[in-house]
Formats: sequence, C-alpha cells, structure tokens
Amino acid sequence: MIDDRSGGANPPGPGSSPTGVLLMTYGSPDDLDDVPRYLSAVRGGRQPDPELVTEFTRRYALIGGSPLVSITREQAGALEHRLGPGYRVAAGMRFSEPSIATALRDLHRAGCDRVAAMVLSPQYSDLIMGGYAKAVAAACADIGPSAPRVVIAGSWHLEAAFIAALAARIREALGRFPPEERDAVPVLLTAHSLPKRVAEQEPGYLRQLDETATAVAEAAGLPRDRWHFCWQSAGHEPGEWMTPDFADLVPRLRARGHRAVLVAPIQFLADHLETLYDVAIGAREQAEAAGMAFAQIRALNADPGLVEALASVVHRTETEPAPAAAVP
Repeated sequence: MIDDRSGGANPPGPGSSPTGVLLMTYGSPDDLDDVPRYLSAVRGGRQPDPELVTEFTRRYALIGGSPLVSITREQAGALEHRLGPGYRVAAGMRFSEPSIATALRDLHRAGCDRVAAMVLSPQYSDLIMGGYAKAVAAACADIGPSAPRVVIAGSWHLEAAFIAALAARIREALGRFPPEERDAVPVLLTAHSLPKRVAEQEPGYLRQLDETATAVAEAAGLPRDRWHFCWQSAGHEPGEWMTPDFADLVPRLRARGHRAVLVAPIQFLADHLETLYDVAIGAREQAEAAGMAFAQIRALNADPGLVEALASVVHRTETEPAPAAAVP
C-alpha cells in the first residue's frame, strides 16, 4: 500500500533494522541486442517499428551504450556512504535490470522494513511518474505480507544542494569559453519533451520545471536575457510535442547575432542517451549547422552536491507527512 510519510529524523539505533532507500530511474538496454526488448518495455509492451529499432540501435552504438545503470549504482553507493550506518541504498530500474522488484527484494533481504523511495527526477508528476508507484506496489505484492513499507518522495525540484550543483556546472562550462565571449553566451536550460496533451494535464509539473530553471539561472548569476527554457528529446510518437525545442531556438539565437550556445539539462541527473546522443551529438550538430559554437554542462552523476540533495530528500521523506505513497 502507499502511505503518508512518518517516523523520526534519527537513524536506526544499534540492533534495529536498517532503513532502505530506493533510487528509481528508467534503465537502459543491456546491450545492442537488447534494444528491441527495451523499446517494447518503454512502449507498454507494444512492439516498436523496425525503423525505430534500427535508429535507436545506431544511437546506442554511437555512444558506446548507455552508462545510466552503472551511474545510478554509483549514486546509490555514494548516497549510502553519505547516510552512514543504518541505511541500505539500492538502485531499481523501471525497464531493465536491476529492476525495481529486484532492488526491493534486495532491501527486504537486508532486513529493511521501511524504504524511502525516490524517482531520479527532481520534478514530480503523479501522471508522468505513476508507473514507478505501480512497479513498487507490484514488487511489494510479490514479496508478500513481510514486504517493507515503501514511501515515495514527491518533488524536490528546489532542493538547495541540487540547485547549487547545477549552477556550479553552468559556471564551470561558461568558463571554457574565451573571456571575451563567456559573458554573452546564451544558456538553454532543457527538460525532456512531453506530448502536448500530457503537458496540458500537468500544469503543476510545468510550474516545477519553470521554478527549477529560474532558481538555477539565478544561482548561476545569469541575467534574465541570458537564459531560455526549452525542450529536448521529443519522442517518436504521433501528435504534437511541447515547444520550443532546442532546434527551434538555435536559429533564432543565431539570427540575433549569437555565435555560441551552452546547453544545461535541469532534469537529467546522470549521463544517458538523452545527454550523450540527443545533446552531445544531435544538439551539437544543429548548433554547428547554424554556425554556432556549442558546449554542454557535465552531468551531475555522483557529484557530492547531488548526493547531499538526495540525502536531504531521504531524511525529509522519513520525517514529513505528505500525500505520498507507501506499500507494506
């Protein structure tokens, strides 16, 4: 079942059961041969068109495969070290192994009778991320009556350490431009695109993205005319997707006389296809075709600032009542 958050701020005492922490994200194909299965899983069991399989196989081959699973495991290890004794942290993927079910079984075997879970997206939507709660509920049902009580954190899009870490990445990336250019380079703060019909049902989620973008820009010291929010990685499904996309903004910026652009994803916390191909290859090609120099920030991955933010979310999930989910 899904329950309100409850409990104390102190870690478990000696002899008590450890608190589990579950970091959840999409996952990735195991290898190039696994791309068809992975795409089918992402699409709810619908078989992808052969052309789609060919294109995504090409993309994964170009980046040498997605490092998302290994990075998420690294994040889990760093977070467990940060939280200290009395906590066990596991990584669970929605569409690949280690699955959410596998991770919860591991935490159960470790003796965890309560688990703080979070989706590795700072912005949260019940509609968009509801599949994670369903996966948690199914995993707990499979474990049975002894399953741990799982509480799923909501949004943490303004977590101070997260905002500061992203702002530091932006300042670092701007520092790579020549001194005479860096104070004029426009910064594009991006998030994964959504079908317009979905976005229209989630104004709160869109507001979270806007609040994150604004907070990051302010922390990075960017004047309002230096940064723009836009979308990236629109899907291959029919229908209208959110705009402006990166590809929409670049020609406009070039027409205004800009000669360079910096891309800073504000939603992705680890390198994966959307950063290593969609940004590093696709967006770069679009910028260079428009005659603009291109740069992107380094992904947070296991950055200490991100780990600190995750630790804060764990403690808040343990202590603050909220309309979140929990599963016995």
